[in-house]
Amino acid sequence: MLIRSLVALREGRGWSLDELASRCGISRATLSRIERGETSPTAAVLGQLATAFGVPMAELFGVVQEMAPPVVRHAEQEVWTDQESGFTRRSLSPPSPGFRATVIEGQIEPGGRVAYGASPLPDLEHYLVLLEGALNVDVGGTSYCLLAGDCLRFRLRSGNSYHAPGPEKARYILTVVAP
Repeated sequence: MLIRSLVALREGRGWSLDELASRCGISRATLSRIERGETSPTAAVLGQLATAFGVPMAELFGVVQEMAPPVVRHAEQEVWTDQESGFTRRSLSPPSPGFRATVIEGQIEPGGRVAYGASPLPDLEHYLVLLEGALNVDVGGTSYCLLAGDCLRFRLRSGNSYHAPGPEKARYILTVVAP
């Protein structure tokens, strides 16, 4: 699903691989390997792609469905793992036109860190509820140390990172609302 979405976004804009490479700062060769399914992009690379396309990250994980079902069964939810960072992302809600919010479940293994260089869209509204573990979140130079049950609300206008200091995984629900 991820590969299909990347190709559809690129081709929908009429961009060549060279054009996308110049817009996102990722080599043409790497983009080609990602599109062919020969390599899996890291969370940071997906962040660069979302910024280049100007779409929320959720749109990279599924082509926007005109008639998305109101119920998405657990077995139908897309799961993606970034082995490099120890981050797993489950898409709880499908990207649908007319809806501005996306809900994901995130999990970061102990010691894992996920970092994004920029917001794909300015002022994306985020609500992160930590379900288990501990999570250090840095948003635009401000750091927050969250414990299970804490909720962090922020507008994304810059780079951000998430770190599970351990000894247990950090598991959370994140709702992202587009402006």
